[in-house]
Amino acid sequence: MEKADVPIGTEVWAPDRHNNGKSWPALEMTTTSGSKVIANLLVVTETKRRPALMLGTSTDPIGTPSGQSFYAMFSKNLKRETGLPISPYIGAAYGTFDDRLRPVGGWNVFLHEKVSLLVTYYGVNVHPLLTFSHRRHALSLVMVKGRDPGMSYSIAF
Repeated sequence: MEKADVPIGTEVWAPDRHNNGKSWPALEMTTTSGSKVIANLLVVTETKRRPALMLGTSTDPIGTPSGQSFYAMFSKNLKRETGLPISPYIGAAYGTFDDRLRPVGGWNVFLHEKVSLLVTYYGVNVHPLLTFSHRRHALSLVMVKGRDPGMSYSIAF
């Protein structure tokens, strides 16, 4: 299973009162070993009443041997509505590996100002991630398919 060798990207920090200053990948371009592109574009920012809309493309989900996926996702920080530090997202992704549209979704729980737990589903498997952030740096511990440990490091420019 080959995926990105060294993902390189940028993130934009959106310091408005509705998203609690979380980072959004505004435009991220990554070349993987198969010369596939990962790109995320924040089309609509979140407001008090409206969720954010993200469009993008990536390699097909972890667990597929090849392919490109194209997706649209809505997300909303629900702390104001629920009192809980949660941000769910939902959407759909079309994958070229199996030529089908899949549901995607998940939720992010802010455990601390610098620690979050993300549980993500990309239409095939569930992958929990525990992320530790410090300034521009983020270290994520990943459980691929909920059972295989992994790690991701990113830096925002």
